Amino acid sequence: MAAFASEFYLGASSGYTTPIMLVLGIETSCDETGVALYDTECGLLAHGLYTQIAMHREYGGVVPELASRDHIRRVLPLVGEVLGKSGKALDEVDAIAYTQGPGLAGALLVGASVGASLGFALGKPVIGVHHLEGHLLSPLLSSPAPDFPFVALLVSGGHTQLIRVDGIGRYTLLGDTLDDAAGEAFDKTAKLLGLGYPGGAALSALAEKGRPGRFRLPRPMLNSPDFDFSFSGLKTAALTLVRSQENDEETHADIARAFQDAIVEVLVKKSLLAARKCGLERLVVAGGVSANSELRRILSEKAAGIEVFYPDLEFCTDNGAMIAFAGAMRFLRGATPETGFKVRARWDLEFLQGSADLTQALP
Repeated sequence: MAAFASEFYLGASSGYTTPIMLVLGIETSCDETGVALYDTECGLLAHGLYTQIAMHREYGGVVPELASRDHIRRVLPLVGEVLGKSGKALDEVDAIAYTQGPGLAGALLVGASVGASLGFALGKPVIGVHHLEGHLLSPLLSSPAPDFPFVALLVSGGHTQLIRVDGIGRYTLLGDTLDDAAGEAFDKTAKLLGLGYPGGAALSALAEKGRPGRFRLPRPMLNSPDFDFSFSGLKTAALTLVRSQENDEETHADIARAFQDAIVEVLVKKSLLAARKCGLERLVVAGGVSANSELRRILSEKAAGIEVFYPDLEFCTDNGAMIAFAGAMRFLRGATPETGFKVRARWDLEFLQGSADLTQALP
C-alpha cells in the first residue's frame, strides 16, 4: 500500500499538523449510488448521486437484487463524473473509502469490491466506513459546523438513536428505537394512506396540507425516564384511525398531519432533554428524516439555548460525501487500511469506539 500524501499543513489549532489527503468515497448501501472526493485541506471537491427511486417505485419499495445490479451499472461512470467535476485524475487520489455496512449485503458488496479493486490497482489504502458514522458526521460538511462534543439525533429509515459524540470514534449510545424507527413508521403509514414510494417524503408533503388538531395520535414514550423510542404503536393507531374515517384526500392530509406532529413532538422533546442532561449546548440532527421541514421548525422554536445543526439537504439522504469525509477522518486518526474487503449487513455503531480523538485535526 502506498503511504499517505507526504505534504503537510498546519491545522486550525496551534501546533497541530495533519496530512493533506484526497479521499474518494463510495456509497452503495441501499438504493442510491454516491461518489465524492474530499480533500482534507480544501474540503469537499465534488460529489455525484444517482437515485433508484424511479425503478423501485413500481414495486412499492426497494428490491435488493435490482438495487445491487443498478449499483454495478452506475458506480464507475459516477466515479468518472466526479473526477471530471473536480479536475482531478484517478492517480491523484490518496485513499479510498467505501460503505462497509450496515445495509443490503449485495448492494454493499458492489461498493466494497469496486473500492478494493481501485485501491489494489492504484496501490492506495482502502478503508470500510460505517454508514451511520457517515450520517453522524455529515453536518461537519456544512458551515457553520458543530464543535465537539455534541448530542446527535440520528433519525433515518432504519434507525432512531440519540448519541453523545465526543470526537471521531468517541460515541456513547444514549437511546435507541425499541421497534420501528421514525423513518420506517413514516414509510409504513404512507402505505396505509395509499401514498407512493418513497413514502416518508410523500407523507410529509401531504401533512403540509393537513389541518393541525383535527386528529390526535399517541406520543409513544414521550414521558419515559429514558431516551429510547418506540413507533410501532403509533403506526397501529394510525391504521385504526385510517379505517375509521372517510377515504378522501382532505381526511388523509389531516391524518398525515397528526402522525407527523406526534413523531416530531417525541423527537424534539427527547433530543433536547438528552442534550440538557448531558450538559451540552449543541445538538446535531442527521439522517434522512433530518430533512423534514416541520422537525427543523419545531426544534428551532424549542431549542432555547441549544444550538441545532443539520446537514445540508443534499447530504441528509445517503451520499458519497459523508463516506469520503468519514473515511478521511478515520485515516487521519491512524486507522489501519483494509487488506481485503468485507461487508457487514448488520453493524453496531458502538463497535467504532476508540480512544483517539481528531477534534484538533479537523480542517
